Amino acid sequence: MDADVVEIDGSQGEGGGQILRSSLALSVATRRPVRIVKIRARRTRPGLLRQHLTAVSAAREISQAEVSGEELGSTELMFAPQSVSPGDYSWSIGSSGSTTLVLQTVLPVLLTADGPSTLTIEGGTHNPFAPPFEYLALTLIPLLNRLGARVRLDLVRPGFHPGGGGKLRVSIAPAAHLERLSLTERGKMIDVRARAIVSNLPLHIAERELNVIGRKLRLRGEKLTAEELKDGRGPGNVLLVEMQSADVTEVVTGFGEQGVPAERVAARVARECRKYLDSGAPVGEHLADQLLVPLALGSGGEYVTHELSSHAETNIEVVRRFLETAIAVVEQGDAQTLIRIG
Repeated sequence: MDADVVEIDGSQGEGGGQILRSSLALSVATRRPVRIVKIRARRTRPGLLRQHLTAVSAAREISQAEVSGEELGSTELMFAPQSVSPGDYSWSIGSSGSTTLVLQTVLPVLLTADGPSTLTIEGGTHNPFAPPFEYLALTLIPLLNRLGARVRLDLVRPGFHPGGGGKLRVSIAPAAHLERLSLTERGKMIDVRARAIVSNLPLHIAERELNVIGRKLRLRGEKLTAEELKDGRGPGNVLLVEMQSADVTEVVTGFGEQGVPAERVAARVARECRKYLDSGAPVGEHLADQLLVPLALGSGGEYVTHELSSHAETNIEVVRRFLETAIAVVEQGDAQTLIRIG
């Protein structure tokens, strides 16, 4: 194997799809070929699923990459990018696989491309174990725009698991370079509100979730909103709590499950919200992971989080395989962790 090829073990750390997505993004950004083995080895269904194949296809198209191993169930992939080509792209997962995770594969690269891009991605927009549309729109995208690029994310049509059928549209006006980001203080909490959305399900499910959230987080009236979607392709339910402080909005989500009472779904969300609120840290667990690649590819930054997940720890190791950018992880008091990039 060529010495310039980056070798990635997909079973390291949390052993999931994030290793694939980060490796593809970093490979395209650095133009370094990558060989990934044991893809998603720690998952119940190892190898590439439709969602991951769409991510590979998207990365291949924007970089004219030569690829081998791009097939359903493959546990090994060779990916050799050429150059980044911004433009208009459309990808369809063909299942309820996450459109937002496909977007996260190509977005960091297109933020500094030499022209604008428009992306249309069809599949699931609200999936368990993936950030929903609202999380990207309210939490991640505003921070990426602070780096200098201009990203607009629109929900054309919602798609819940397992029905799918959703559609995202994304417009990206890149920056010549990405600025440094600093998120070390949360500041005053400005607003906390909750939304419960049901698609082709009884509205009382949303109302029951909001009753629990309202009681546990002391919210009432206009802070609690129930929404009923009539145009979804299948049944679905998501509970979203938006916690807005001076510099960042954290969104905690919970998804309804068949056989799981609405009250239990809401109680789990309330516990996660309380954990974030009590921590005092500006950056939540999932955001701490998702900021790593964009900041490493830009001018770096620093942020404080209340918990470093196995996802984030694994992501740091993947970034280090491609870039010489220094990443420091500093444990602080009050169960907070400082991440410094560059």
